[in-house]
Amino acid sequence: MTADLLNDIFLVTAALFVVLAIMMFYRAVAGPTTQDRLLAVNVLGTNTVVILALLAAGLGEPWFLDIALIYALLNFLMAIAISKFTVERGGVL
Repeated sequence: MTADLLNDIFLVTAALFVVLAIMMFYRAVAGPTTQDRLLAVNVLGTNTVVILALLAAGLGEPWFLDIALIYALLNFLMAIAISKFTVERGGVL
C-alpha cells in the first residue's frame, strides 16, 4: 500500500466523520430531552478529536494532533461542568 493511498484513505474517513458530525449536530439541536442533547454534544466533541487526528495523519501535519489533544481536554472539562450543573439544578443525568 503506497503512502498516497493511505493518506487518501485517512482523508476519506475524516470526510465520513464530518458527515456523522452533521447528523449529531441535528440531534444536539432537535434532541427531545436534555440527556439526548448532552450526549450529542459530547459525541460531537469526540468526533472532532477523531477528525483532527485523521487530518494529522492524512495531511502529514503533526500540529493537528496538538489541537486534538487540547480539544479533547476541553471536551472532557465541558462534560464534567455540564454534568455538575445538571445535578446541582436537581436533574439526574
